[in-house]
Amino acid sequence: MAQPVIGTPWQRLNQPVSEEELSGVDKYWRTANYLSIGQIYLRSNPLMKEGFNREDVKHRLVGHWGTTPGLNFLFGHVNRFIHDHNQNTIFLMGPGHGGPAGTAQSLLDGTYRETYPFITNDEAGLQKFFRRFSYPGGIPSHYAPETPGSIHEGGELGYTLSHAYGAVLDNPSLLAVAVVGDGESETGPLATSWQTNKFMDPLTDGIVLPILHLNGYKIANPTILSRISDGERDEFFRGMGYHPYTFVAGFDNEDHASIHRRFAALFEAVFDEICSIKSRAAAGDASRPYYPMIIFRTPKGWTCPPYIDGKKTEGSWRAHQVPLASARDTEAHFQILRDWLESYRPEQLFDEKGAIRPEVTSFMPAGELRLGANPNANGGLLRQSLDLPDAREYEIPVGEKGHGFGATEATRVLGEYTADLINKNRSDFRIFGPDETASNRLQPSFQVTDKQWFGGFNDDFENDEHISPVGNVIEQLSEHQCEGLLEGYVLTGRYG
Repeated sequence: MAQPVIGTPWQRLNQPVSEEELSGVDKYWRTANYLSIGQIYLRSNPLMKEGFNREDVKHRLVGHWGTTPGLNFLFGHVNRFIHDHNQNTIFLMGPGHGGPAGTAQSLLDGTYRETYPFITNDEAGLQKFFRRFSYPGGIPSHYAPETPGSIHEGGELGYTLSHAYGAVLDNPSLLAVAVVGDGESETGPLATSWQTNKFMDPLTDGIVLPILHLNGYKIANPTILSRISDGERDEFFRGMGYHPYTFVAGFDNEDHASIHRRFAALFEAVFDEICSIKSRAAAGDASRPYYPMIIFRTPKGWTCPPYIDGKKTEGSWRAHQVPLASARDTEAHFQILRDWLESYRPEQLFDEKGAIRPEVTSFMPAGELRLGANPNANGGLLRQSLDLPDAREYEIPVGEKGHGFGATEATRVLGEYTADLINKNRSDFRIFGPDETASNRLQPSFQVTDKQWFGGFNDDFENDEHISPVGNVIEQLSEHQCEGLLEGYVLTGRYG
């Protein structure tokens, strides 16, 4: 059964993004940053009212700041984009430790309170929201299943793209924004998943937009893709079949309004290219496109104190986890934390009762277009029962004494059953395997479907069997990749 279409996908805006919307995105970014720091640090007095002191800081500081502000920035811009284009979109957070950004996003789009009504839109609810983070009986520090809109566990490094590509299969209206951490990009599963664009049919499948979050450092070391030259990095991604766009911000004194303006314009250009890919496919163009991607280069820990105790923090591996681990223990570090929180001007973002001001979220999408409410990110809402063949038709007749039939193999019988299953469920069931469909005796499936492949066809020899742009079988040798594609496909409401 085809997936229901949310919104009016692939609709170009054809006009500049308004300054009013960009002002809203900036307020969102500041609010999400404040909420993220509060989750890591604060146990009480969440808006730093009179009497705010070290006792309001959590006894044990757990969490990760380094990747979070960049993710908050991207969440804000993706929300603006969805609102303007009415585009069916999900967001996959690859960086391993961006949990505060995901929960802040869910709180801001309203789905967190819908899921957890005790997190009220006031100061008391804000305090509960902060105290739940990375706390027994609360929520993990990663973008976990407890957070509405999450179908990807950020701590399981390497599966962002495979989950994203699995999600868009047989889902032609869906855009999957997949943020890849530059540390994550060094893992085996992620390294091979760049190649998955060679299996996607832009006509029958959705589109994955990879965003490489290039902030320079892992836990304590530089990342490979941040240290190679821009030219070498671009050549790498072009060789992988992408058209890379590089965006750099946060390394000089450029004002934030200018940064937002530049990124919004870039995102519109990228989406225009995606719409052109979709249009060409609809017109019958069977060539494999170069899919756009964004290389998003910002300092690690963007907007945190530049130096702490004389050591570089913003733009350093020192921002990876908790930059002010002694904020409760020393008055000097507590004052730095207070100044850091005040830098986001929370009085402009929250009212006197602690509610988020409406202008912070007025530019965001509504209903099922919200990232936390999209049915594709809550796959149980989409799942339909499979039309199962009658297993009794595949029984092996044996003699009354249990012998005398001859010889067969269980997997051969399963192969016949699976072929029938695929035939009855063309848009809801797939096989993912590491080049072993036939050797595992499931080859009867090829009587009803081909192997999906968009990586080029051999015109000179007759060696390409059962390969076509559309099919219910995908074979890629990486078992990590097969598992990730299956997970993304199942988590968006299908079977495999």
